[in-house]
Amino acid sequence: MASDDVAIIAEIKRRSPSRGDLNAGLDPAEMAAAYRDGGASCLSVLTNQEMFGGSGEDMAAASKASGLPVLRKDFITSVDDVHESHQMGADALLLIVADLTTTKLTELHQLALSLGMDVLTEVKSEAELEAALEAGADVIGVNQREKPKSEAFTMDYQRAERMAALFPDHVVKVAESGIAVPGGTTMAAVRDAGYDAALIGEALVTSGDPVGRLRELLA
Repeated sequence: MASDDVAIIAEIKRRSPSRGDLNAGLDPAEMAAAYRDGGASCLSVLTNQEMFGGSGEDMAAASKASGLPVLRKDFITSVDDVHESHQMGADALLLIVADLTTTKLTELHQLALSLGMDVLTEVKSEAELEAALEAGADVIGVNQREKPKSEAFTMDYQRAERMAALFPDHVVKVAESGIAVPGGTTMAAVRDAGYDAALIGEALVTSGDPVGRLRELLA
C-alpha cells in the first residue's frame, strides 16, 4: 500500500491531558473547512469532553462543513460505544488494542464494519500489532505516545519508524502522535518508512494557519 504520497488525517482537538489547552476556542466547522482546503484526506475529531474538550456536536459540525470522512477519536470499549459512533454519523472509529482483549477487539471491529464504518486500530508494540492482525484489522496506526490518558508527556519519536517493517503488505499503515511538532517525527521520516498516512493534531491546531501548514506538510 505504501507510496511516495502520505495522506494526512487532520485532527480537531481543543486540549490534551498532558499539554493542556492547545486551541481552546477553535470552531470545529471552520477548522474542518481549513483542513479540507489545505488538502487533508480525512478528519479525526476528539469527542471526549473531560480530557479533550470535544463532543459529538464537534464531529457533526466538522463533517458538515468539510464533506470529508470523519474518524471518531475516543476511548471506545463497548458495543454501545460502537453503535453510538454510528448514530453520531462517524465514518470510522478508533479501537485501541491496549484497552481491549483480543476477543473484544475482534467483536467491536466486526460490528463497526457491519455498520458501514471503517476502523483505525491503534498499537504501540509488536505484541499489540499481532493482536490487531489476529482481530482482522487492516488499517493500523502506530501511536508514539506512551499513555494517551496520562498527564505525563512521554513520546517515542522513533517508534513508527521501528515498527514499519513489521507490517504485512496488505495493511494500511498510519503514523500517529508527535508528527511534525518541534523535535518530533518529520513527514520525511514517515514517508521514508513507508506509511500511507499520518494522523496530525497538535502541529495543526496550534499553527495559526492550518491551510498553509497542511500544504507545507504535503509538499
